[in-house]
Amino acid sequence: MSAEVAIVVPQGVAAQGMRKNGKQWHEPKTAFRPKAGNSSFEKRQEERKAMAAVKAKEKEMKDEKEAERQRRIQAIKDKRAKKEEKARYEKLAETMHKKRVERLKRKEKRNKMLKS
Repeated sequence: MSAEVAIVVPQGVAAQGMRKNGKQWHEPKTAFRPKAGNSSFEKRQEERKAMAAVKAKEKEMKDEKEAERQRRIQAIKDKRAKKEEKARYEKLAETMHKKRVERLKRKEKRNKMLKS
């Protein structure tokens, strides 16, 4: 019995022999062609437009996120200021008469409105 080995090569792929340097596990190299990746001006312009649209959308999303963050920060600051003012008036009420504290509150509000 003679054992003949038939090498099956897929169609479209050139049969390669053993590599000279012995590194059969490496991909076979192809010729260096620096101008192979160049594209037309119109194609580059379209890519730039697409990239600009993506950048604009990213900027819009970041601005929305920052606005929401600033809104939350401002709400916290307002809440703290209101709490401090309430505590201040309570401290005044401990030492002064209630009606006098109310008069001071109204007077301070008038001054704040005039300053704004």
